[in-house]
Amino acid sequence: LYKKHHWLMRGATFYQLHLVLAKHAGEQLELVDTIAERVQSLGGVAVGDPRHVAEITSVPRPPDGVEEVPAMLSRLLEAHEAILVDAHDAAARAAELGDDGTNDLLVSQVIRIGELQSWFLVGHLVDTPLVRS
Repeated sequence: LYKKHHWLMRGATFYQLHLVLAKHAGEQLELVDTIAERVQSLGGVAVGDPRHVAEITSVPRPPDGVEEVPAMLSRLLEAHEAILVDAHDAAARAAELGDDGTNDLLVSQVIRIGELQSWFLVGHLVDTPLVRS
């Protein structure tokens, strides 16, 4: 979702956004590792190649070049919302199947962290309309 120096950010909130997005990225990388470990512990094969992930993701690729901060944050928020919908569906399905470990991972980590990160993003978009690029 975020790579250091990938997005050009300017303006009064640059430093605060940089801190939020750096923390955000670290949390997402930890989630990816945790999910991959769960997949493999259940006998599956985790997708590890970023090119393969890019092919199978439902999250749209960011545009090339510079993107205005409100557009970037709006796009990131939309990605979180889509992932949260999928995570809620997957958690319900895991519960139906009696897979308490996967349900717990999805609810206590993926959903909880995703909702918190979305809340932080919304805080940076206060009084700024969502922008689609």
